[in-house]
Amino acid sequence: MTHHTSLGVAVIGAGRMGADHVRRISEVTSGAHVAAVVDVDIDRAKTVAADIDGCAAYGDIAEAMASPDVDAVVLASPGIAHEAALLTAFEYDLPVLCEKPLTPDAASALRVLEAEQRLGHRRVQVGFMRRYDHEYIKLKALLDSGELGRPLMLHNRHRNPSCPPDFTSAMLINDSVTHEMDITRWLLGQEITSVTVMRPRPSGNAPEGLADPQFVVFETDGGALVDVEIYVNARYGYQVQAEAVCEHGTARIGDLHDMLVSTGGRWGGTVTPGFVERFEEAYDREVQAWVDATRRGEVTGPSAWDGYAVASVCEAGIRAQTEGRRVEVELAERPALYI
Repeated sequence: MTHHTSLGVAVIGAGRMGADHVRRISEVTSGAHVAAVVDVDIDRAKTVAADIDGCAAYGDIAEAMASPDVDAVVLASPGIAHEAALLTAFEYDLPVLCEKPLTPDAASALRVLEAEQRLGHRRVQVGFMRRYDHEYIKLKALLDSGELGRPLMLHNRHRNPSCPPDFTSAMLINDSVTHEMDITRWLLGQEITSVTVMRPRPSGNAPEGLADPQFVVFETDGGALVDVEIYVNARYGYQVQAEAVCEHGTARIGDLHDMLVSTGGRWGGTVTPGFVERFEEAYDREVQAWVDATRRGEVTGPSAWDGYAVASVCEAGIRAQTEGRRVEVELAERPALYI
């Protein structure tokens, strides 16, 4: 494919996630190429851009977006910088794949929502990549078919081998359980109305001062109950599971029984070491779907509304965590653009 028919993407943020997207668009994705890498640390942007033919490095977002080579944006900078970058992208009417969070809090997410509505069309796809995971896609199709009747409960387990030393209780909600918030809303087609957070006595493996694991309960506007076990120092590996309990049966994903081996009086398999291995294919599928839709002139996938709804649930979750009680989610009315 010649360059001029290929989608020119500016990747904003040259950290781990940004660099991974640069690699993905260059090596895995068809129909797109990295036209620009942007980072406040221009040297870091230059380092990442250096390996790619015809890729420019910028220290300024607006300058990159104004470039005629840039057709679309992948936003992989820290969440705190997202609002300004999104509003700039709207000025240039550029489609954006925005890594989660949309923004770090509900008020700023609402401002982004309002700005996108003023444009009159969707521009943002939020990077909730689990919606692109083959097991979750299968579970969603089964629930949508109605074969199992109404979902009554959804049990989620989200385990990491370990967490960075500076990890906080708030990050358990904002960085980890945020995935279950989105996937719950997507699988059930319902909004989360309240959050309760309970805590067992912390694991001896948790860093000093971190209450890990935690047990989070959501209620939804469709009358479902959802629980999330979040355990970020589980040691043995990275594991994400979900089980839907419905009127006429149950369905569970995340067991990853790819190969079971029995030998020497033992049986077993392997557990993925981290989220990159577990969800690499989902990230690949997500970015390809975004590129394909963008080239068709469409915006699909998780919307700015989804990003805002999750930000609102996160805020309720943090309050539930700190206040030790059930907290109701405050949600604005859903605008027509997102229905």
